[in-house]
Amino acid sequence: MTSVIQPGTGPFWLALMVVAGLGVVELVSVLLGASASGILDDGLGHHGPDGHEAGLLGGWMSWLNAGGVPILVLAVILLSTFAAFGFAIQALAAGLAGPLPVVVAVPAALAAGVPATRWLSRAIARIIPRDETAAVSQVDFIGLVGTVTIGPLDQGNPGSVRVKDRHDNIHVLRANAAPGHVIETGAIVIVADGSDGLFQAIPAPPELQQR
Repeated sequence: MTSVIQPGTGPFWLALMVVAGLGVVELVSVLLGASASGILDDGLGHHGPDGHEAGLLGGWMSWLNAGGVPILVLAVILLSTFAAFGFAIQALAAGLAGPLPVVVAVPAALAAGVPATRWLSRAIARIIPRDETAAVSQVDFIGLVGTVTIGPLDQGNPGSVRVKDRHDNIHVLRANAAPGHVIETGAIVIVADGSDGLFQAIPAPPELQQR
């Protein structure tokens, strides 16, 4: 193992292993009908009740997560950039005078990784589906046609419905089936109602099911 991990790179290998672990956790949670990323966003949201940042930590998180990506995605970006800059710094140092001490290399990699994370969160936010946010009013989702991505939808734990808004942006909404319905994963639905970030869906009519 010591022949694989070069001097001064242990923390960066650890960061990569954590990234791999987060990927496994998200995959398993989705297979079980939930989403670790969604759970983290609900439990660790940094916005106050009026949508304002909650204190210094909330302000820092808003700056870092400029693209508004899910918390789990942000963690993967930060750990990946930290590791990439760490390996690059140590490779450069080794070619000049020898690897830097960990106490020097880690802060340097973090200092480079933080602004890179902010920039990447903006770039990635443009290409991944987004949860419903204040950027689009909740009422704007009512009547949209979508696809159940995590189901089945019933009146119990919410699942997810993927929709496209009028600006052609993709959103993933937390949703239940309207009373009297059970809707399977992959079904085409219409968003019929919603409040407080939770929507109700009904099966789409046959002509939309065949689109």
